[in-house]
Amino acid sequence: MNFQEASTEVRQLLNKVNPAELPKLLDWIRNSDELDELLLDNRKVMLRSIAEDLRTCLPLDAIFPTEVAAHQKMQMCAQPTVHVDAFLYDDQHVDALCEEGAMSRNYCLNCGSHKTTPLDFISHSFSIPELQFLFQNVLPDLSGRTLLDVGSRLGAVLYGGYVYSSASQLLGVELSEDFVRLQKKIVEKYRLNDRVQVLQADICTQDVLLQSVDILIMNNVFEFFMEPIKQVRAWEFIIQNFRKSGSLLVTVPSLQESLDALQEALPTGWVEELPVDYDVYVDKDADPDALRLIHLYRVL
Repeated sequence: MNFQEASTEVRQLLNKVNPAELPKLLDWIRNSDELDELLLDNRKVMLRSIAEDLRTCLPLDAIFPTEVAAHQKMQMCAQPTVHVDAFLYDDQHVDALCEEGAMSRNYCLNCGSHKTTPLDFISHSFSIPELQFLFQNVLPDLSGRTLLDVGSRLGAVLYGGYVYSSASQLLGVELSEDFVRLQKKIVEKYRLNDRVQVLQADICTQDVLLQSVDILIMNNVFEFFMEPIKQVRAWEFIIQNFRKSGSLLVTVPSLQESLDALQEALPTGWVEELPVDYDVYVDKDADPDALRLIHLYRVL
């Protein structure tokens, strides 16, 4: 049954429902967990399996001890902030960890009292619903195109691109030897190496690569891992080399927010922002606020 046939049957079925019961049925379709098994596909199963494997290899905060800058940056945030990797831990996992006492959503304003307020959570990875949204709703068909994820970290973008897109090549550049080793382990176990490749390198050494790729992904890539002066250098290098007309850039947060935070006069006229439909239904577990942080640009 194709889409047209299926949609016709659904409309015919809804026309048979007692009008007084229709709102209740539509609410059940939108929110009931009973349909989850029917909507779960093999791609999501594979990504969840990868996340489960990665959880066994990482500390709870998914930050290696060698990431000194990231640890220091977290401590400098305006209010207590913890890293909860969205690819590894969805809300159900976080709830379970809180029940076990391994994690908390709140911190005490007055030590020893019950006066608490929510912690800030930050993630350096896309969640699985965000990956689905990125590849199925933000980006066009990637057939024959090469995608580069800067600071690929756990490799979530590469795995999501593998199952949700037809990109011919999915490349990750990651500085950390620990994360490169972890990504290669996953690529080998799940036999993704026909399209996925991970390179241990500083992006500022990859001018030829930047000049050749069609899609560039940058998700919270510099702020927590570099001093501002190094961030400026990295952005200048990327702006200078990612210049192929029509190439696409995806950033989280927006390009303007990232560059304004550096208080440097870096050029922005090399790209134009493209509209993204944030209201499309992806997954009941998707965080609408997180989806709105994803911005798409085209190189002029």
